[in-house]
Amino acid sequence: MELERFSYDNKIVKAFMIASVIFGLVGMLVGLTAAIQLFYPVFNFDLQYTSFGRIRPLHTNAIIFAFVGNAMFGAVYYSMQRLLKARMFSDMLSWVHFWGWQLIIVAAAITLPLGITTSKEYAELEWPIDIAITLIWVVFGINMIGTIIKRREKHMYVAIWFYIATFVTVAVLHIVNSFEMPVNFFKSYSWYAGVQDALVQWWYGHNAVAFFLTTPYLGMMYYFLPKAANRPVYSYRLSIIHFWTLIFIYIWAGPHHLLYSTLPDWAQSLGTVFSIMLIAPSWGGMLNGLFTLRGAWDRVREDPVLKFMVVAVTAYGMATLEGPLLSLKNVNAIAHFTDWIVAHVHVGGLGWNGFLIFGILYWIVPRMWGVPLFSKNLANVHFWIGTLGIIFYALPMYISGVTQSLMWKEFNAEGFLVYKNFLETTVQILPMHVLRAIGGALYLTGAIVMVYNLVKTAYSGKFIADEPAEAAPLAKTEVTGAWHHVS
Repeated sequence: MELERFSYDNKIVKAFMIASVIFGLVGMLVGLTAAIQLFYPVFNFDLQYTSFGRIRPLHTNAIIFAFVGNAMFGAVYYSMQRLLKARMFSDMLSWVHFWGWQLIIVAAAITLPLGITTSKEYAELEWPIDIAITLIWVVFGINMIGTIIKRREKHMYVAIWFYIATFVTVAVLHIVNSFEMPVNFFKSYSWYAGVQDALVQWWYGHNAVAFFLTTPYLGMMYYFLPKAANRPVYSYRLSIIHFWTLIFIYIWAGPHHLLYSTLPDWAQSLGTVFSIMLIAPSWGGMLNGLFTLRGAWDRVREDPVLKFMVVAVTAYGMATLEGPLLSLKNVNAIAHFTDWIVAHVHVGGLGWNGFLIFGILYWIVPRMWGVPLFSKNLANVHFWIGTLGIIFYALPMYISGVTQSLMWKEFNAEGFLVYKNFLETTVQILPMHVLRAIGGALYLTGAIVMVYNLVKTAYSGKFIADEPAEAAPLAKTEVTGAWHHVS
């Protein structure tokens, strides 16, 4: 068989991973600052630019689009080349994508503290930046689809399907939700109004979580977890069922953010029904990931990479059970507008996205620099500090959420509210917010330990910029039109 020689581009993966780590530390630090302000208000330094209302969207955008986004692009570029047995379609497009995305992040970091915002959650950036996001996302899509077209591997592994779904759906979500009427360069108003605006926003907001924080990370799980465990995925058939059911059901679940609102009741109920249905594919994916480790659980004790991935997949399962439960009106009546929602979001963010990124970094860096990890012990220390951080973060927020809901609904014998003053609830939950900040500080400390470990690993090796590879080319037969390997 005649093999073609080519190389994988590791430079672009390295760039995205470094950007992810840097922005991750910044995003976590901003989040910790916001957390401290909730029990120690003077921590806003008496500046409008560092007030809670300014830095909260800065934190969410930095974590979602800079930390998680850059890691996602790096992992997609790494896994895609190897799954398709092809270098990325265009090195130039890869770098346009990288630098364009970093400029968007810098633009967000400047405009949000200045109060330049659309005020739409996860879509706060103003219209010129929205246009830039669209253009860079198209560059990413062209590079991805071009690579799929020129692939040398006939079969498209399930991870690739998750990546395609991410590209297509995020493009649609972003464009539709971002229809706005500019007043000037720094201000626009939504094309929609009232309940229509709310529905479009939460169709976008929920599916930004679905197709930016979930589907690409499931693709990454399906590639990196079997690689790290050195075992085949438990059930390939289940992974295909997971993919098609998830992308069909997820897109309809957004209205569960608008329960008890002026959205028509049938639309609220539709959101709830689809949310409950989501439990099946989500848990199918989680179990597929965990069952992949059958026969390798003894290695989980020793290997920090597998530890991070196991907790990540478990956190995905917990968050995707809790989400549908919160969409039930009787549960939502307790949890809505409370710190319970904050806990729910961070189990997903810190556990699923954060820990999967950490596991992938610990796996990928030694391979790209051609050396073993500098210190397994430090990686294990990071794992336990990070896990403790998640526990210290989530548990107090659950307790705080239940406390808030009980106090807000406490009536006396005459039927009047017992706690009329909002400050009474606030004072009651202050200790929980102190514990939450400690949890965030622990998580950030773990990330700093990881950076030290990875830098030492890189310095002890030599970066493999263009990794040599070989594979048989694909050709199309004249008769059947089917792809086959040329021999």
